[in-house]
Formats: sequence, structure tokens, C-alpha cells
Amino acid sequence: MSAGGVSRVDCHVKVLDDTVVARARRAGFDAIVYAPHFTRLPEIRRRAAVYSSDDLLVVPAREVFTGSWHDRKHVLAIGLDEPVPDFISLDAALTEFERQNAAVLAPHPEFATVSLTAADLKRYAETIDAVDIFNPKHLRSHNRRARNLASELGLAPFTSSYAHLPRSVGIAHTEFDAEIETEADLVATLTDGVSRRVVHRNGLERVRTTARELAHLIYENTWKKADRLFLSGIEPTHPRHIAYDGRFDDVSVY
Repeated sequence: MSAGGVSRVDCHVKVLDDTVVARARRAGFDAIVYAPHFTRLPEIRRRAAVYSSDDLLVVPAREVFTGSWHDRKHVLAIGLDEPVPDFISLDAALTEFERQNAAVLAPHPEFATVSLTAADLKRYAETIDAVDIFNPKHLRSHNRRARNLASELGLAPFTSSYAHLPRSVGIAHTEFDAEIETEADLVATLTDGVSRRVVHRNGLERVRTTARELAHLIYENTWKKADRLFLSGIEPTHPRHIAYDGRFDDVSVY
């Protein structure tokens, strides 16, 4: 952990390998939150354990895609004990997160068609523990809007690299006034509203990171999306997948 009872955390990465870990260590991070797309919780936990060490905690998490492909609202849950699928209603996802006492974060609010809206944040303000106020995929106007929303609603802030590419790790992190050495520590820090600072780089490096990540977003929503929908069969995180044993069939929306 960083000196002086401060912990530096990249609160959301999509990729995890030796390069990601090396970049996180060079940036002085104490923890990163690993939440890849369309991957079930047991596999996320297994991979996080492989890369976690005494000097870098890797926390498993799920960014759940609530709603249909045409009306997605992404929500990040940290501290889940049981798997939660994608493509269920927002109400159902938040109810399940609350049942499991998970920390609930709102990544990239009001971004494109994949995010919680201002109305959603207001409606679920008692459930949401923090709002993403700086996202490298965002333009400056998006980040300004996110900051204003968090301030207006009295919601705690956070940031992350939101890295879909390893080289994005290090561009942003959240600095908490707490000792975070375990997954439970991070969950408690988030749910208790511990004081923190949002830290990010600016200048040419930030611009390049935004450009690379936006290019990757286009890829994800063209060929990669078509592959998932038409070529790869049922998603492993689809609520009707055998792994969920029918528990979420009644709240499936896709």
C-alpha cells in the first residue's frame, strides 16, 4: 500500500496480462479492478488470482450489461459472491447487487447508448456508490457533464483507465484515504464513501489514449459485435445460459 494510509486504485480495466500488471506497478498503483466484458465471475476470479500479488491487488468485478442491445445500461459491481448475467433488467441487476452487498459504480454516465442516464442516477442514487467523472474514452464535454451530475446528486466520484488496451493503464486512477489490501477493503471503502481524489493525466498522452480507445470502441461495436451476435452462439453471460440454471429467466430482456 502507498505511504501515509493512501491507496491508489485503477477502478476498472478490461484487460489483464503481464503488460497491464507491469504498467500498474510502474504507476504506483496498489490495486486494479478487473472486469472484462462477457466473462463469467468464476473465470474473472480465477484470472484475477493469478495476477494478484503482495504489491498489486487485482480485484475481480463485473460490468453488467443491463437491458437489450438497443438500450444498454452498464453498471459495475465489485464484491459479488455469486454470478450475475448480462441482458437482465436494470432493476433486477441492482436488486441482485444489493442482495450480495456489492459496491455499485456507474461507469461513463450518459455516454452513447450504453450508460446510466441522469434520470437513472437520480432514481437509483441511494443504491449507487460512485459515479465515473473522468473516463479516457470521453471527450471533455462528457467528463464535464459527469462531474456536474455527481455534484448535483451528491454522489461520490471515481475514475479509472477503463483500459480495453494495455497501454491505457496508468492514464487515470482514484486515490483513496484508506488502506486497501483486500477486495473487502475496497468494497467497504466505496460503500462507506471514504474521501478520495480523482487523478488523471492530460496533454498529448491523454489525447492519444482517447483516440486509441475510441478506435477500439468502433471495432467492438462493428465486427466484434457481429461475431458475438451471429457467429459465436450464446454468450457465456447470457441469462439463459445453462450456467445460471434458470435463475434469471424471468428478468431476461434479450
